[in-house]
Amino acid sequence: MYEEISISMEQASDAKVLIISVAAKLAGMHPQTLRQYDRLGLVQPGRAGGGGRRYSVRDVALLREVQKLSQEEGVNLAGIKRIIGLEQLAGDLQERAAELQAQLEAAYQRIAELETLAAYPGRDLVRRERPSTALVVWRPRRPGEN
Repeated sequence: MYEEISISMEQASDAKVLIISVAAKLAGMHPQTLRQYDRLGLVQPGRAGGGGRRYSVRDVALLREVQKLSQEEGVNLAGIKRIIGLEQLAGDLQERAAELQAQLEAAYQRIAELETLAAYPGRDLVRRERPSTALVVWRPRRPGEN
């Protein structure tokens, strides 16, 4: 009768389901503060069909971090925006590095597989010809020679 739906914790933390009053209460802030942070680009909530802001659990955690940086560390909002941007960039770069590492490992695995199939295992995959040791003597042509 009911269809079971499973949602991972990662998906749940990113789901934009909290209305502004609930998110503000969870973050310990006034809803107007959340609106201001949205205008400044510190936190980007989703939008409902009617235009109302919708926050995720991850957004609430970010709001708490903004509050901590502002009140406890004395960082101004421009500095907080820069910190958030740099942390996001660092996360993106870590993800990309992990992807590249996985691709590199797959390439090494493929090379190992190809080497086992080669006629002479352990040798280079590309056949190399021995360099020529022939000596070529060059002399300029004299006028009148063909």
